Amino acid sequence: MDYIIGHKPGKGAPSAPAAPAGRGPAPATAGHAPAAGDLITDGDQSTFMRDVVDASRTVPVIVDFWATWCGPCKQLTPTLEKIVRSAGGRVRLVKIDIDKNRALVQQLAQLGLPMQSVPTVAAFWQGQIADIFQGAQPESEVKRFVETLLKVAGGTMPGADLIAEGKAALEQGQAQEAGELFSAVLEQEPENPEAWGGLIRALIALGQDDEAQLAQARDALAQVPAKIAEHAEISGARSALALATEGRAAAAQLASLERRVAADPADFAARYDLATALNALGRREEAAEALLEIVRRNRAWNEGAARLQLLKFFEAWGFDDATTMLARRKLSALLFS
Repeated sequence: MDYIIGHKPGKGAPSAPAAPAGRGPAPATAGHAPAAGDLITDGDQSTFMRDVVDASRTVPVIVDFWATWCGPCKQLTPTLEKIVRSAGGRVRLVKIDIDKNRALVQQLAQLGLPMQSVPTVAAFWQGQIADIFQGAQPESEVKRFVETLLKVAGGTMPGADLIAEGKAALEQGQAQEAGELFSAVLEQEPENPEAWGGLIRALIALGQDDEAQLAQARDALAQVPAKIAEHAEISGARSALALATEGRAAAAQLASLERRVAADPADFAARYDLATALNALGRREEAAEALLEIVRRNRAWNEGAARLQLLKFFEAWGFDDATTMLARRKLSALLFS
């Protein structure tokens, strides 16, 4: 890219410093955040080298090649702008009108960039083309394109960082903080399934001792956008909410259920309700063991209800949860022994 139009070579001309090895572009920080106009700019052949090639040595740059007569461009450009803004300075967008920059387009085509049609979107990192796509794409695909670019550059979208922090807070029992983190993501990405699932789980955790919070979890579930309603994160949160609702009633009878099971180990209905209560109290291993004991003694009881409840537990806990994986191995051993 050393001879692209707009590049004025000179002896000893300083180049933009590269990102340190092993690290991606630094996110915008207080006092150093680029202005909104710096994130999204109109480029031309006189500024291409500076605004795209050189700039990409420190922050990924996306170039949107468009035309005023291009209908798909009018659909795609606002989506690109939205996602770039949501990246909070971790990626920039340069828009180039191909009709006003024909010499640049011709030179890029000669260098191998497919410029036969618009919109054409090219991602630059470290002075090189990292990825490309053509034609209008849905927002989810554009977001994936930007996320992939950031991953190549060693970074992530801000929302991914907040979600990771929210999950960690939830695991540490800090449900209020987790809920605030997930809510912050949803303000920028209202169709983020991980953020919705995390928010619902945070409200469930807060609702262990507060029915009003559990009601808020139901309200949040009802507000999930239809297009992501069947996403695995939402399905898991939905199962967790159903189990929490069942568990509140069962937890009040915990002592009674334990006495019934102790008096009659074959009282599977009591053992089943005991598992639900234990799960509501966060005692996952004991809850799983109660259901596994039913399967061990009579797997066909109530049309396999214990196995089905275990599967609901697994979905609610997450399939990569340590308790889920251990219980799944035990269940498989029982079913196939």
